[in-house]
Amino acid sequence: MPYGPFYRHKICPPTEETFQENAKDFNIHWNFPNCVGSIDGKHIRIKCPPNSGGQYFNYEQYCFIVLQAIVDANLKFVTVNIGAYGKQRDGEVFRYSSLYQSLETRSLKLPEDTVLSNSEITLPYVFVGDEAYPVTTYLMKPYSRRTLDRSKAIFNYRLSRAGRVVEFALGDCASKWRILNEITETKVDKAVEIVKCIALLHNIIDVEGLHDLPSNDCISVDTNDGNQFKKSGVHNSVTASGKQTRDLFCKYFNSPGSVPGQEVAIRDVQ
Repeated sequence: MPYGPFYRHKICPPTEETFQENAKDFNIHWNFPNCVGSIDGKHIRIKCPPNSGGQYFNYEQYCFIVLQAIVDANLKFVTVNIGAYGKQRDGEVFRYSSLYQSLETRSLKLPEDTVLSNSEITLPYVFVGDEAYPVTTYLMKPYSRRTLDRSKAIFNYRLSRAGRVVEFALGDCASKWRILNEITETKVDKAVEIVKCIALLHNIIDVEGLHDLPSNDCISVDTNDGNQFKKSGVHNSVTASGKQTRDLFCKYFNSPGSVPGQEVAIRDVQ
């Protein structure tokens, strides 16, 4: 193999088989069944392009592009979306990504709904994200803290366990490649290429503490020029079917899919 580990890493869309393997690992390592990936974004500071107006500015009043990633249970990138304007929120970046479009049109197929172990509850395969994202039948986010009770707090705890892997992965990248913490002194298109390379390198290099876990040999890269993000009015609402799916996960996590320690983890919730 003349190119070493680089030879077997490539850019390609995730498959149904990839998602099935991800779900097995999330259930084993993070106690969240039918989870195929954890999603979150990171703002990459760049030199402000000329005549760009406020498109690249975010709430910190710096110029950024967005790296939005979906990570598997072993902290490897499954798909990354790179280049959205810094002013866009994570939910908006997701709504206008090719991943969202392919999920909505079902051109990217998730595995068929399955009955969860030790139960009669049938649920779809889902991604997990934080409060910035919408709730759909394929994407779960926490319950609002305003309506939190014991059972919902347990769901939030279980989702948080699975969701934090993307934070670990993005943090690991930032610690290894310090350029992600500084101003990238290049044009936007070159900055996008740099971030793309970092994402690929991350999947090649073992993550500390997870050397014995299998890694994906494939990563999907969705590069944006920002044009599709000019629309406004995107809301991270809870759809009726998404809410029902979340409620079923909540029911399962409380019983019969409870795990040791979850009651202790939410003991401060009234």
